[in-house]
Amino acid sequence: MIVEVLMIDDHPTIIEGYKAILVFGIKDYQLEVAEAFTGQAAFEIITTTQKRFDVALIDLTIPSYLEKNIASGEDLIPLIKKHHPSCKIIILTSHSESIILQRITKEYHPEGIFVKSDFQAKELISGFDAIVKEKTYFTQTIVSFQKTWNEKSNLEFDTYNQQILALLNQGVKTKSLPDLLHLSQSAVDKRKAVIKTILGIDKGNDEDILKAARKKGLI
Repeated sequence: MIVEVLMIDDHPTIIEGYKAILVFGIKDYQLEVAEAFTGQAAFEIITTTQKRFDVALIDLTIPSYLEKNIASGEDLIPLIKKHHPSCKIIILTSHSESIILQRITKEYHPEGIFVKSDFQAKELISGFDAIVKEKTYFTQTIVSFQKTWNEKSNLEFDTYNQQILALLNQGVKTKSLPDLLHLSQSAVDKRKAVIKTILGIDKGNDEDILKAARKKGLI
């Protein structure tokens, strides 16, 4: 059996690593792998290929293709579902923020999410194999978060607000957010004010935002 796989990551060496692990580690079927390193390359492959992908491995952080509203790997998921409706979605991400992972899980229902700090080669093989065989697979960070997630905890945070919270948690300064998010400084400031309101903070700096978010289990 041939399994058509699309791998999307902005680091070619990472993709080569995934390919080597899966091709040599899986014996039950043959993998045919297409690669994309940017949002534009992924968009073109997804929308023009004659292949019908069975599995897509997607990194959330990839170079954008704003002409087609592709700001991250996340924006490729609806496109894949449209053009390759039977394709199984696997997210591979360095993000470990609960608020982002919960929204992706609830909004897109991927067959798998692998937090990169969680797994080694053996788990990638077993998880991928389980997903090909119509199961789901989530690494330990997701499994731990699922025990505490509820239906309401992040509904008021849209994608931009979640990204702001995640970037602040990574140590990114407010002055750098406009360039990273393709927003104006005033738009970022307004969104931070909304975040404070949601978190119940009247006043405070970025660290106060992060402390409140941590108490709610959002990061």
